[in-house]
Amino acid sequence: MLILGIETSCDETAAAVVRDGRQVLSNVVYSQIARHQAFGGVVPEIASRLHVEKLPVVVQRALDDAGLPWESIEEIAVTRGPGLAPALLVGTAAARALGLSLDRPVRGVSHLVAHVYSLFLGAESPQPAEVSPMLVLLVSGGHTMLLELNADGGLHLLGETVDDAAGEALDKGAVIMRLGYPGGPAIEKAAADGDPARVPLPRPQVRDASMVPEGLSPELCFSFSGLKTALRYFVERHPESIEPGRIADTAASYQAAVLESLIRPLRRALENGEFAALGCVGGVARNRLLRRLLEETGRDFGVRLRLSEPQFCTDNAAMIAGLAGSEWRQHAPVLGLHDPILPSWRIPA
Repeated sequence: MLILGIETSCDETAAAVVRDGRQVLSNVVYSQIARHQAFGGVVPEIASRLHVEKLPVVVQRALDDAGLPWESIEEIAVTRGPGLAPALLVGTAAARALGLSLDRPVRGVSHLVAHVYSLFLGAESPQPAEVSPMLVLLVSGGHTMLLELNADGGLHLLGETVDDAAGEALDKGAVIMRLGYPGGPAIEKAAADGDPARVPLPRPQVRDASMVPEGLSPELCFSFSGLKTALRYFVERHPESIEPGRIADTAASYQAAVLESLIRPLRRALENGEFAALGCVGGVARNRLLRRLLEETGRDFGVRLRLSEPQFCTDNAAMIAGLAGSEWRQHAPVLGLHDPILPSWRIPA
């Protein structure tokens, strides 16, 4: 089955064509980063206007790159949530218009579940049943959570951040260190030759059960707001720490604190549960230090490690189309003409 995927949940305008849920025939992404850099973060109104402008071009290029006519598309899949409401509206409106004009069904996909499915894109990727149950760390600009993945695509939330997402903590830390936006890549670049032990920064832990949603364990949850505050206070006391001769150490120390704070709850989950594999998805999963920490963790616990390919870590439409054409289609129901977007769509505990 040939499925056209559309992704507009935040600041990437993306379209892709995927065959039978795994073979990626095209994957086109227009990144809006340059337009949001001056603001230090994504501006929803600007993002949605750029989606309106760029989406027709991106979709047509996805068809051209796949070498397919419009008539060959059998279904359309689109991100229904979670995400920025104005941005989601652009994508779902476009998908519905295409569905009506081509007389094709439109499927609404969870952006979060699609990130998890990105682990299985590509003909050489394992089948979900081969690596289940899997402990999955989903870590991006807007979300940080631990999930249990079953062979049939069932997902169970084990833990999540109680305040900032890890990607958000990196973005805000980069602002404090005057490194620019997006923060994750900027910090990773600045930290390349730095000493991660030079600046004493905390590794926050969640201990208070009242801070976490019902059904979740505090020890499997994350917190980054205190770490961000600690960095700000340190820089205020030591302004020289972000000068050219010192910034590498400060960036390396902050990056290590954020990423090591991700690993502690993950290791607790592996200690307490029985998992065949460990996976990591989302934009922050591209970080080389995080990948190294995950490799060490996988070896320590004797579990297979599965990471999304770098081009599928950040927001893309291949994961949207792939999920809709896979055995996980229960996560991609047909979208009725009046079904609403779901900006706060969650994975249940």
